[in-house]
Amino acid sequence: MKKGIFITFEGNDGAGKTTICLKIKEELEKRGYPVVYTREPGGSKIAEEIREILLDTKNTEMDQRTEALLYAASRRQHLVEKVVPALNEGKIVLCDRFVDSSLAYQGYARGIGMDEVWQINQFAISDYMPQKTLFLSVSMETGQKRMNIRGDKNRLDLEANDFHQKVRKGYDTLIEKYPDRIVVIDAEPSVDVVFKNALDQVMKVIESYE
Repeated sequence: MKKGIFITFEGNDGAGKTTICLKIKEELEKRGYPVVYTREPGGSKIAEEIREILLDTKNTEMDQRTEALLYAASRRQHLVEKVVPALNEGKIVLCDRFVDSSLAYQGYARGIGMDEVWQINQFAISDYMPQKTLFLSVSMETGQKRMNIRGDKNRLDLEANDFHQKVRKGYDTLIEKYPDRIVVIDAEPSVDVVFKNALDQVMKVIESYE
């Protein structure tokens, strides 16, 4: 593999993105691939500090545009500090959330506008977009049950169900708009089944670049 591959994972809260990402990283490493797992918001020192501000449950008065700008700022720092260097080294970057999250959460659910949030993020990410995005799809009920089991909730987790329903509608809009990039994975079955299906999609991308 001569150049890096950028694959992102998206989904409503409780879809199991982190679990699947980490399992795929472990499997790819076993197969001898150079892999970097990272997440958003966060992934690097400064970006993680911005994450703390964004997700702190005490920051309930945060303006929605401030929120969108902070996500973009965190994304920019994470990209230049961690993602781009890894891609330049020919590594596979598996990222738990990326720009699609901002489009769904801030653009659609917050009502700022997906085009407006995309413009903010174009400035932040330049031309860097994932070759493939895996959307882990679960019902609102399943996601909520998993969130309750997980326990500790952040500022966005505490939003009303109506907000999270809008987030899903935002994702549905993106899935329809970018069918070549975004692949939907049914995340309702067991972790092993979801992992296998997600890994199959990741391997298709990798093999196309080998």
